[in-house]
Amino acid sequence: MRLTVPAPTLNAFEVDQLIDLHFPEIHFGARVLFIDSLTDQGADVRLKSHPKNLRPGGTVSGPALFTLADYGAYVAILARAGAAGLQSVTTSINLNFMRRPQPGDILGKIRLIKFGKRLIVTEIEMFADGSDALVAHAVATYIMPG
Repeated sequence: MRLTVPAPTLNAFEVDQLIDLHFPEIHFGARVLFIDSLTDQGADVRLKSHPKNLRPGGTVSGPALFTLADYGAYVAILARAGAAGLQSVTTSINLNFMRRPQPGDILGKIRLIKFGKRLIVTEIEMFADGSDALVAHAVATYIMPG
């Protein structure tokens, strides 16, 4: 069953501008988070490969994957809620690591599960670029102050 969610009201460039203006610290050390596309049901985002996101032993770190999940869900929300979405806050994220990702880009596929007036629930699947093997899966919940 597909959930009907609001269509994006902002494009990827406009969402990037909002994030850059209100949360410039997200790019501290290097710009590694990117919006690949906005979709009917959510968004596709990317964590670019960078040494700051690697653990000893040559794998993408858990905190980097967590950041990608949070960023991707926030992108999907902003695309639909516009500037009002800036006030949304993460209330929970449940992240499951499925397999060890080798160094390289990680793609996040975000699907909005619920987009209510106050509560927004998203699902995030993360894959190593060029692979169909799931490296992590998350469910994130946000609340819109009101």
